[in-house]
Amino acid sequence: MNISKLFLPGVLAITLFSCDVTDSNTDNPIETPETYEFTRNGESTVSFTGQTTRINMASELVSSMLDFDSSTDELLLQMYRNQTADGGNTDPFSSSALNESSKSVKGKVAASEDYFSSNATESAELKNQFEEWISNQISVVYPNENSLAEEGVAGQIADGSSTRYVNEKGFEYNQLVGKSLIGALMVDQMLNNYLSSSVLDAGTNRDDNDEGVLDGDSNYTTMEHKWDEAYGYLYGAAANPANPTPTVGEDDEFLNKYLGRLEDDEDFAGIAQDVFDAFALGRAAITEGAYNIRDEQAQIIREKISTLIAVRAVYYLQSGKNALDQNNPNYGTAFHDLSEGYGFIFSLQFTRVPGSSGPYVTKSEVDGFLTQLNQGNGLWDITPQTLDDISESIADKFSFTLEEATN
Repeated sequence: MNISKLFLPGVLAITLFSCDVTDSNTDNPIETPETYEFTRNGESTVSFTGQTTRINMASELVSSMLDFDSSTDELLLQMYRNQTADGGNTDPFSSSALNESSKSVKGKVAASEDYFSSNATESAELKNQFEEWISNQISVVYPNENSLAEEGVAGQIADGSSTRYVNEKGFEYNQLVGKSLIGALMVDQMLNNYLSSSVLDAGTNRDDNDEGVLDGDSNYTTMEHKWDEAYGYLYGAAANPANPTPTVGEDDEFLNKYLGRLEDDEDFAGIAQDVFDAFALGRAAITEGAYNIRDEQAQIIREKISTLIAVRAVYYLQSGKNALDQNNPNYGTAFHDLSEGYGFIFSLQFTRVPGSSGPYVTKSEVDGFLTQLNQGNGLWDITPQTLDDISESIADKFSFTLEEATN
């Protein structure tokens, strides 16, 4: 996509076209680093181990949802919660490092400072939605593993050489969980928490950063670490986190994967470098105390990552429509694509319009789209017109066309 077509506040333009940026407060020119490597006294100041841990936990959870021989409701919920104090399986993961971690997926779902610090009820509802999907996989899909799916009946359905396992409305719960976590965990924590001024500048963070006051025994300031944690939700599983762009799309099954998919689309080529550059320049700006530049980069990241979610939502809706809109509908392919699309639509409520305090698509609008997909017999009843209508409604919130999203 031509970069001029993307919505960006005018204040952001300089950061997209210049290697050296000058902060209006410090008058210091800052060059965009080629790698995400920052040191103090000869040692790295970059740390995002918690984000890597949660990516790995989420990956094992989604994979285990299709382990019909070994998974149980208790096991899967333990993977989501990672709470051992309430009894149950105390070692749900295959990795001892994950089992020994105090982190959890659930704890950071719908938990951003900007969107949920004063909305505990909605946060709890969203967290519990994942538990419902997980439990339904066990109670609804597992008993019908060897049955053929049909309207109103869960079971298996062919998708080329693959077999999909769907509920009575044609949805794959593992896809709902996996794709919805991209928004509710990775995007929400990145855009609405760690890149937020309310988090970066909390308490004495600015003064501490200016004075080089470190976070406890760590080699970073609190502000540096918060920015790194946002970075970790995209690059935390990268083969080379300091230079992740060459393998973007290959490093995990979540946000990283779909940034790679968008980069491979000629209409959006360049987005992966733009996102990395914004992260790297924003981190360099923190080191220099150039907070205007830092905030400009955060806005760029918000716009790019939000666009990614919307494009993939439309892509999967249109792919599902194409599989249905023929003389001999391919229900397996269509249901798989539309299950992925459902998760990306769910994720839209966690996007962020640059320079604003809200998402591109509100929760109410998201709920309306999902209701249309769920009504009646769900995907068995869905029409191409409904899929077009939802796709157009989403694209209208952004600056891309249906054709660009579906190429």
